[in-house]
Amino acid sequence: MEQYYELSYYTLAHPDPQFIHQHIVDAFAAETANRQTKRISLAFALIGLCLYLEKSYTGKQVQAAHQALANRKKDWPRFELPEDRGDITAADVLSKPEGAERDEMICAWCTSVWRAYRNNHIEIRHLIANVIGDSEGFERR
Repeated sequence: MEQYYELSYYTLAHPDPQFIHQHIVDAFAAETANRQTKRISLAFALIGLCLYLEKSYTGKQVQAAHQALANRKKDWPRFELPEDRGDITAADVLSKPEGAERDEMICAWCTSVWRAYRNNHIEIRHLIANVIGDSEGFERR
């Protein structure tokens, strides 16, 4: 958890206006989810990862999508929790020097976590299409 907080400090202070902090929030939420995690929390994390990695949403765009979703009352589905959550962690991201290398590692971390949830990808894409209305142009990663 300490590494996540340190990484949060880095991303919140990051000068890039695309707001990469949102991506680490989503990766960490999906990576650490358990049976007690609120369904909405995991849904938002997986939606955020999908929009970032498959639709090239910036962190600001993902945050706006989350805000739009929060305004809609929805019975959020329960997602399958994979045993393996990927092979990259916040500590791995922090091991890279600040700047482009660390930012690229954030993307790699998000990709690693998103791939771990591959059994939920179709359901997440349908959820995005039904709730946000954005289903075109999905890439498979």
